[in-house]
Amino acid sequence: MNDKSYMLENERISKVLINLSIPATVAMMVNALYNIVDAIFIGRGVGTLAIGALAVVFPIQILIMGFAQMIGIGAASLISRSLGAKDNERVYQAVGNAYVLAVFIGLSITFIGLLFIENLLFIFGATQNILPYAKDYMSIILIGTIFHMFAVCSNNLIRSEGNAKVAMFTMIIGTGLNIILDPIFIFVFKLGVKGAAIATVLSQIASFLFIVRYLYTGKSNLKIKMKYLKIEKEICLEIVSVGLSAFIRQVSGSVVAIVLNNSLRIYGLDIAISTFGIVNRIIMFLFMPLFGVIQGMQPIAGFNYGANKIDRVKQVIKLSIISTTIMAFIGTLFGQLFPENIITVFTKDTQLIKNGASVLRIVISMVPIIGFQIVGAALFQSLGKAIPSIILSLLRQIIFFIPLVLILPRIYNLGLLGIWLAFPISDLLSTIVTAIFLKKEISKLEKVEYTNK
Repeated sequence: MNDKSYMLENERISKVLINLSIPATVAMMVNALYNIVDAIFIGRGVGTLAIGALAVVFPIQILIMGFAQMIGIGAASLISRSLGAKDNERVYQAVGNAYVLAVFIGLSITFIGLLFIENLLFIFGATQNILPYAKDYMSIILIGTIFHMFAVCSNNLIRSEGNAKVAMFTMIIGTGLNIILDPIFIFVFKLGVKGAAIATVLSQIASFLFIVRYLYTGKSNLKIKMKYLKIEKEICLEIVSVGLSAFIRQVSGSVVAIVLNNSLRIYGLDIAISTFGIVNRIIMFLFMPLFGVIQGMQPIAGFNYGANKIDRVKQVIKLSIISTTIMAFIGTLFGQLFPENIITVFTKDTQLIKNGASVLRIVISMVPIIGFQIVGAALFQSLGKAIPSIILSLLRQIIFFIPLVLILPRIYNLGLLGIWLAFPISDLLSTIVTAIFLKKEISKLEKVEYTNK
């Protein structure tokens, strides 16, 4: 048993969760910081319409991320459970199949995206004024898709073996470089949104090269061997089925964006889309620490479930819920107390600042309870239970949010306010349903634990 496997199976759960969560949280926060800095540079260097373009393009980027997360999280769950069961052959198969899928899907997205770029941007809510900025940005981002897919997928695989620090550095390298290059390409070379996109692609290539170097140093259990770089139906089906909930969660975000951006276009025009472009980045920043805890939790839960150590699975669930709830409360408190100050960082447009402050307060009002929902959905992924994780991933954005966005604006002529109210209401409803699922799953785990005694 190597040091990382020993840690996952034997060390105190609180210590392991901290050791895995802190690097993941730092990496996620840095990544969220990039999204914020990117919006700041573009908003101040190009203008309000360019921020609207980011709001339109963002869900397409989320869709790409969804494919990468599907492969990465599905393979990571399989790897964690296989390491717990001491099945190294299956580990190598999971790694090989994950990378073959990532390359194939990445190249397909680039080709299809460039071929139908204007149609895609209109579908995702671009107005005639926003379209030129969105097209300039997205056409370059699509070129780097394969590097982004590889990096995101690898981050999940590396965390699955308990090596959270390396996963953290892969994100810090790419994000840090992006933050440095953004102002150079936007302000010095005066390339506007194209410059921001070029900076992003170059940063993704840097992360890709760092990961390749790590995988070939011999310090990882994740060996890339030629004989495993071929599609095996059983392995791919397990990767996709388990990772499908992550994909659905990401894709549901894109579907939500189509409905949301088009609704905003109807009820609030360009200014509403730009407002959401800023608010959405702030929400992402609030959520990143929660996802960091989740990424620390998943290898612990998956490994110990595979090793049949149910008590440790229960412990990590409890600690993860407590941690995410505290973090979500602190983040929400800052957003409620200083909304104008936060929005002012992104733009000098007084109307945008005023709109954004009131919208931010409404949208984040139920975020303190959302950690519970995220933990619940992630747990079922870790245990390899595809159906419950898919259902919970669909809850917040598809099952509750989209109907609310379509219905609430028409009730008592709420209009734009109804769209913003859909956020906290869907957070509340999805958390209640997740609590029911989680309670039943913990009861099942306790029965298994009792049987093993």
